[in-house]
Amino acid sequence: RAHSEAEDLRWAIHSLIPSGGVTLASVEDRIVGVLAVSHSDGRSWIDQLYVEPQYCGRGIGTQLLRVALNSLRRSIRLYTFQENVRARRFYERFGFQPIAFGDGSENEEGCPDVLYEFVGGVADDA
Repeated sequence: RAHSEAEDLRWAIHSLIPSGGVTLASVEDRIVGVLAVSHSDGRSWIDQLYVEPQYCGRGIGTQLLRVALNSLRRSIRLYTFQENVRARRFYERFGFQPIAFGDGSENEEGCPDVLYEFVGGVADDA
């Protein structure tokens, strides 16, 4: 982890949520997923798309991604780690294309990453 749980919580409370563009997914009053989007340099960004591991495979990530695809102007970009094969397959099913690969020197975790872009109209159902 690049940050402690307390640092992550402080960042979410003071930076992420006040910036707007945050959608939460819940199951029985428990937050199980988060989507954070932003706009920069004339592009839309998916800054965060996270689903608690025990809730993966239930369609929650798909619902959050559809919120982004239905609300953001094109083109939409996001980063994920190269080693996160499950996330990469997920985004590619919806039409995201890899456009650049990094060595990790530009992210806090130091992990090789991949930049994806979606330019299409309506994403294919996956």
